[in-house]
Amino acid sequence: MLGRRAMGASGENPAVGCVIVAGGYPAGLGWTGEGGRPHAEPLALAMAGAAARGATAYVSLEPCAHHGRTPPCAEALAKAGVARVVTAMEDPDPRVSGRGHAILRAAGITVEAGVLADEARRDLAGFLSRITAGRPHVMLKLAMSRDGMIAAERGRPNAITGGVSRARVHLMRARADAIMVGVSTVVADDPLLTCRLPGLEQRSPVRVVSDSRLSIPLSSRLIATAGEVPVWLLATVAAPGERASALAAAGAQIIACKATGDGKVDLADALHQLAARGINRVMVEGGAHLARALIAADLVDEAVFLTAPLDLGEGGLPALAGLDRARVTASPDFTLVDEEKLGADTLKAYERSR
Repeated sequence: MLGRRAMGASGENPAVGCVIVAGGYPAGLGWTGEGGRPHAEPLALAMAGAAARGATAYVSLEPCAHHGRTPPCAEALAKAGVARVVTAMEDPDPRVSGRGHAILRAAGITVEAGVLADEARRDLAGFLSRITAGRPHVMLKLAMSRDGMIAAERGRPNAITGGVSRARVHLMRARADAIMVGVSTVVADDPLLTCRLPGLEQRSPVRVVSDSRLSIPLSSRLIATAGEVPVWLLATVAAPGERASALAAAGAQIIACKATGDGKVDLADALHQLAARGINRVMVEGGAHLARALIAADLVDEAVFLTAPLDLGEGGLPALAGLDRARVTASPDFTLVDEEKLGADTLKAYERSR
């Protein structure tokens, strides 16, 4: 629970939680700070104070072992005199990778690792993917009608799901490092893509647009607000220079990506580029062709379908540009992990099972 507070705000660092328990009661609580520092363990130790000596520290990831801008958390726990450390999993970062546990054991501290490991892997999926696969965790979110449409007609945006679902989507945004859409969605909907939940407005993620030819309108709300919330444009190296200069002058950052055979942004390369910039979690919000391309390229790790109890008919815009949802919902590669009612709407979440 504490670690989740840092989701979307911990930079390239993992969103970690820590609890110091002394005499059967929590004496210190901590979670990764904004931008990744301070780490969870020193915050929890500072709250616990002298009560940390002889206590048990519970941490959702192996304490770090390397000297960076802060001393190793494993050494901080040892110095504080904790008697026992319980962790959910080993940190795959090559700078740690078991060394944190080794520091603790060398200090005479009892270490238990692997407790609630599956839950930790789900929470830390973005960091783990970036470290081990070199790309962020990709969550595809689609709000659709019962008959699988994301709009009543092409080029005309309309709200399909209700207010409860929309609030949940804004919470998802607050927990993501980046929101990604295709340029067609920007042209059709002119979205803002910020988090507008009261109190979480400052948790808006980086806004990323797949735009091979840099055709995003200079008058769009994304470009108009690029100086307030970052906008990154994924373009091919063949994108025109004058256009790039105008967009950069407006505050947008342009990321040159490899191109596919038909001149589109190579999505696998784009994701690697985002990972290189410290992005752990990407939330994909549209449109239909981007969603289809990511599924077809086997780049979706999690899919969240929000379905409203209405039908839009044959004139509507299919959610996956004609690709059958069964590629996710009936695939052995995905497992249904959550299903709930959000007002009149239904949420179903699927995660990669392999």
